[in-house]
This record gives sequence, C-alpha cells and structure tokens, in this order.
Amino acid sequence: MELSEKQEIESRIAGVLKSVYDPEIPVNIYDLGLIYDINIDDDHVAHITMTLTAPNCPLASQLVEEVKYKVAGTRGVKDCEVNLTFNPPWTRDRLSDAAKLELGLM
Repeated sequence: MELSEKQEIESRIAGVLKSVYDPEIPVNIYDLGLIYDINIDDDHVAHITMTLTAPNCPLASQLVEEVKYKVAGTRGVKDCEVNLTFNPPWTRDRLSDAAKLELGLM
C-alpha cells in the first residue's frame, strides 16, 4: 500500500473516531486524547492503540467494541484490532484545544 493511501485511510479513521464519545465526558475520544496510535497494515487491517480516562471504567468493553465496529466499517478498512493500554496513563494534557474549549478549560 502506498504511503498516501495509508495516510488517507488513517485520516478517515480519525474522522470516524470523532463520532465515538466517552460515556462520562461529552467529548469524542479522539479529541480527548484517548487514541494513542492509528496504523493500517498492508492487509488493510486497522490497528488502534487507545486508553481510557480511568482504568476502572465500567463501560470500557462497550467503548472498545464501538471503536472496532465503526473503524472496521470505514472505507478502505477490512478489519480493526484495538489494543487497550494504560501506559502511559491518560492525563488532561492529552486534550485537544477543541476538547479544552468544549469543557471550558480554555
């Protein structure tokens, strides 16, 4: 797969991830900084590394399943694998400016 095609698919995935919201915070998971990495392999499988705002989130499995489902349905993606990590832990420093503005932190 060419680099430009890979970048285009990763950009579409980022857009899709902006439609997934943390159940406890009214901001999408992309702008919250919960997505650590998006990578597409040559077989068009998306590999997402993400975290949660808190390791004991009761809705973690639902959030991960929503990410898998929506990303796998993205044009140019055949499947999605999600790696949930807590290293490094999420902090408010990962918030995008848009998220900070939406949460009244700017």
